[in-house]
Amino acid sequence: MIIGLVTAVAASTCYGTGSVLQALGSRRSAREEAAAVGREAGVTEHGGPSLSSTAKAVVTWEFILGTALDLAGFLLGALAARLLPLFLSQTIISANLVITAVLSIKLLGLRLKQLEWASIGILCGALVILAIAAGPEGGHHAATAVHWWLLAVSVLLIAGGSLLVRRMGAGGAIVAGLISGIAFGALGIGVRILDGFEPFSLTQLLGDPALYAILVGGLGGMYLHTVALQLGSVNGATAALVVGETVLPGAVGVLWLGDSTRSGLAWMGVLGFVLAVLSAVGVAHFGNEETHPANEPATAA
Repeated sequence: MIIGLVTAVAASTCYGTGSVLQALGSRRSAREEAAAVGREAGVTEHGGPSLSSTAKAVVTWEFILGTALDLAGFLLGALAARLLPLFLSQTIISANLVITAVLSIKLLGLRLKQLEWASIGILCGALVILAIAAGPEGGHHAATAVHWWLLAVSVLLIAGGSLLVRRMGAGGAIVAGLISGIAFGALGIGVRILDGFEPFSLTQLLGDPALYAILVGGLGGMYLHTVALQLGSVNGATAALVVGETVLPGAVGVLWLGDSTRSGLAWMGVLGFVLAVLSAVGVAHFGNEETHPANEPATAA
């Protein structure tokens, strides 16, 4: 349990730092494109981010470093998902929202509202409650049909989500963040049920649809998260991601994989989980419009 908790916290730190660095790269590419074409930063005439702006964001040094941290976070998070109940591991990893919020003050020049700070404080308290209530993780086995369903849902989620966000344009930041979070949640489920991992079997691993669900969820989720960072608040987009990647795997872990709380502490687990989700929703709502210090210009998202 202790190793799992430390691993999840480390993954959260990597993800939170990576999000802010990716936001820096995304916004720099948007500003450069705006200067080149004379259009609002990084958006098409319909209000959505241009493909070229998104592509350019990926090759900035800030985004590359942030992606490297995300990769480290993914590996640490995958280990945590095998060692802890999903409702605990995913919620701790989702606490990268706190890291993102704090670093955004320094690196992005943002000023958080009092309600954002209150929501972040509640999230921290909810994590403590969950850690106290969590029992041992359940099993790692799921029927083959579940593996195929996970892959199909991941593909449809990324394809449909990408089209939806493009049509929504500038108002799609929260939706993009939420869908990217659900994709990362599917990734967490895939890691948990992956065949050929323990004991290791390369043939079984490569033949498991869950492996490809992990790839689709990871790459697609990263793309949609990049779009969300281009369109709106880094804290709002990250908070929406937190909701998506916490609720889905947490519910699947409890309902189908045997995750549970300590004896007599089920009420505490439910309370912590609900508070964590509601506080993340609060940050997404109150932080959707970024507040910059009076002596600093707002960076176009």
